Amino acid sequence: MKQQIRNIGILAHVDAGKTTLTENMLYASGAIRSKGSVDSGTAITDQMDLEKKRGISIRTAPVSFQWRGSTINLIDTPGHADFVSEVERSLYIMDCAILVLSAVEGVQSHTYLLWQALKSMNIPTIIVINKTDRQGSDFRKVVNQLITELKIMPAVMHSPVNEGDATATFTKLWHEDGESELQTITLESLASNDDELMERYLEGESFSQKEINEKITIQARKNNIVPVLGAVAKNDIGTTELLDIITDIFLPAVSTLPNNDTAATVFKVEHDPVFGRLAHVRLFSGAMNARDVIFNFSQQTEMKIASIKKNLTSKYIDTGVIECGDIGILSGMPDIRPGDILGNPDGVHEKKQLQTPVLTIQIHPENEADYGKLGDALEKIDAEDPNLGFKWYKDDKEMHVTLTGYMRMQILKAELKSRFGIDIEYDEPTVIYKETPSSAATGYVEYTMPKPCWAVMEFRIEPGEPGSGITYNSEVGVNKIHRKYQNEVERTIPRTLQQGIKGWEVTDIKVTLSGGEDHEVHSRPGDFILATPMGIMDGLKNAGTKLLEPIYRFTIMAPEEALGSIASDINGMRGTIESPVFEEDRVKIGGLIPVSTSHDYGIRLSSITKGKGIIRFEYAGYQECPEGEGKERPYKGVNPLDRSQWILHYRGAFKADERL
Repeated sequence: MKQQIRNIGILAHVDAGKTTLTENMLYASGAIRSKGSVDSGTAITDQMDLEKKRGISIRTAPVSFQWRGSTINLIDTPGHADFVSEVERSLYIMDCAILVLSAVEGVQSHTYLLWQALKSMNIPTIIVINKTDRQGSDFRKVVNQLITELKIMPAVMHSPVNEGDATATFTKLWHEDGESELQTITLESLASNDDELMERYLEGESFSQKEINEKITIQARKNNIVPVLGAVAKNDIGTTELLDIITDIFLPAVSTLPNNDTAATVFKVEHDPVFGRLAHVRLFSGAMNARDVIFNFSQQTEMKIASIKKNLTSKYIDTGVIECGDIGILSGMPDIRPGDILGNPDGVHEKKQLQTPVLTIQIHPENEADYGKLGDALEKIDAEDPNLGFKWYKDDKEMHVTLTGYMRMQILKAELKSRFGIDIEYDEPTVIYKETPSSAATGYVEYTMPKPCWAVMEFRIEPGEPGSGITYNSEVGVNKIHRKYQNEVERTIPRTLQQGIKGWEVTDIKVTLSGGEDHEVHSRPGDFILATPMGIMDGLKNAGTKLLEPIYRFTIMAPEEALGSIASDINGMRGTIESPVFEEDRVKIGGLIPVSTSHDYGIRLSSITKGKGIIRFEYAGYQECPEGEGKERPYKGVNPLDRSQWILHYRGAFKADERL
């Protein structure tokens, strides 16, 4: 019988005890002989020097071990919200997940974001409520938060004992001393999906632990309920119970394509001083062997696998093969990037974006002599984390990155120093605006001189629906413009729209190729690549553009007496407030607010509520920026509206900008 493989993600808000729980599982399985710790910098899954030094997880760390005859690939993800891009790339390789909460803090802002992603991707999940030994622990309150805030149907499997004390532990819920309130919650969750059980429950029948476990197993595999366990990770309480439940309940079938085509995705890239760029992949179908040539669908090119390894407790073991459903590490492909799809894209799970970067920042070397070295270093880091959004405008000698918060800024600064020996400094962060056409207009380009060249095009530019991105269509027949030239036009448009007439990316736009012609002697594909930006920018200039600004949906929980001050603040920040909800002596306030006015509001909220207010932000898209608000910026590089310089630039008289 083929061995079962389970790819399990472990996720949490920072400081919930996730990495300690991971160490416990590795130790219980025999994969390590002694447990490391986050505080001492010896945790197996915190391999970066910065992780060891700062005591936080920064990069996703997959590690494999055996439990009860099964292979478990455990994917330890960062808990800090600033590193959520690492979680994004891990979600779509998971068969199931463990979500860890603190029994004191309960559901926190990042917990909410993680659960919404797990739910939307239909990933079966176990919730572990950890740290019940801490003063202020309230296991039952956290269970109720799961119901009211996350809309979860929990199937509680443990009842806390000596909660809030160093001797805290658990008993199985259906033993004689099990908590009756938690039993009721569990029965109601199970009965809501089982008519026969509901009837028996209403008639007052009693249920055994064995029967309840069977019902939980059936419904958890269907993702109808969420098993909830307790743990005191620092005392190694609850570890083996968690591992047993993983193997007893979650038996995800390995997905394969009907024709067994190879289908894999790259979820992590790292640099090794010996092996070079290493790509961590999840194989959804087929098999991979060392020295195979694999088609990289994302880059539309073939790549050769030099070797295949597996990470066993931070040691690379050569395996030479990856079987369907498993995780492995490929070497020998220097251009591979996170998110690349290898083989057949139909067999790969769809990626889920948790957070859209809404702040950009310019970065400088402290020593001007490190300018080129800094650019090379950032390109390497960008290859490992594409959400860094590195842009190098060489003509303007500017480097920009998109960052998700202060912690990410500090870690990038420390990483550049420790890995590359470069000291850097930042400008002030700027909100990432976008622009969209104000009206419909026509753009025209006639590129026929200096010969040999010929590309004549007319574009119709129109506003698109909010959130529609870029829509392209051609009304020109191939007898007017050859198909291969039209293909180049379509490929060039997204690159062209990375900057509009106000200096920001253009979105929510309809572009139609409405006229034009090629020349059977003088036309070349490069003519249409060169001419397209001139025609598009001419259309944008004629249409005019308006700025769009990023918006957060916010949720605030605060003492009731702070409502007036908070409402005044929200109005002053151009926000909108929905009807507040009162819960005992607290108030819940929701609404929409611009990122530009609110991204640091948490500090102000903490001050006016004496630390008792909590704010949660969710990215809610872009909306039109009021007149007089927002910020324009100069065009980076050579502007296609400057016809003569653009042609010289493209033809190589100027140093080519990387964007083209």
